[in-house]
Amino acid sequence: MNRRRTPRSASAEDLLNTLQDLTARARREVEFHQARVELAQALQRDMLPAALPTLPGLQSAARYAPARHGLDIGGDWYDGFPLADGALGFAIGDVQGHDVEAAAFMGQVRIAMRAIAGTASDPGEILGRTNDLLVSVDSGLFATCTFLRLDPTTWELHSARAGHVASVWATTGGRSGVTEDPGGLPLGIEPGEGYPVTRRTLDCDGAIVLLTDGVVEGPSLLIEEGLERVRQLVAARAGAKAALLADEVLGATEMTGHEDDAAVLVLRHAAVRRGAR
Repeated sequence: MNRRRTPRSASAEDLLNTLQDLTARARREVEFHQARVELAQALQRDMLPAALPTLPGLQSAARYAPARHGLDIGGDWYDGFPLADGALGFAIGDVQGHDVEAAAFMGQVRIAMRAIAGTASDPGEILGRTNDLLVSVDSGLFATCTFLRLDPTTWELHSARAGHVASVWATTGGRSGVTEDPGGLPLGIEPGEGYPVTRRTLDCDGAIVLLTDGVVEGPSLLIEEGLERVRQLVAARAGAKAALLADEVLGATEMTGHEDDAAVLVLRHAAVRRGAR
């Protein structure tokens, strides 16, 4: 019986060529992806503020961490700066998506918000005008955000929320909670969106913690469970320095599976001192 077979040498050569082609293609894809990750990391690092504002009786601290494998980076940010009326503004947010496009959009949001805050101080107005500007550029991306205004004379805190995850607060006297104030849609979706402002006075020693969903939500944790765990942590450490508390809250990302980037912004405040600066 006559059996035809492909010569072994030809078969081995074809296989070798195929493997070489696949290896070269994989190497190009890895190098391209690594370049994008490194660019996103550089954008993230250079766009986040080097320092946050403080005043007597107020400590502020923030932390950022990329996803565990460095693949999901670029969407989360925090900021803090003086407002037009002398108050302090603090913001935290999260851009839809990741990588270079999200990092660049994050930079646009921060720049727009700072520019608008040069002529406005109401958190709802700042978010509303930022939203309209982002809608007008039609980038196809959107961002969630929480914006706070702290009056350094009265210690009144005004806050507005654009689709962002809730904040956590605690006092050194033992009270704590998760603050889900009413808000509007994320920035960049619908023109003319309104953002209601919630007002409260910091009349107790304590801490306010703003965070992104990468801290409290992931494959290993529902967001409600994550917020409750962070509430317990902040309640137990409400008297700690802002930097230490920020480190500990950021450590809570390990509970989520850490597949998303994460940001934390902590305001550690003394009791209100009326009429004092």
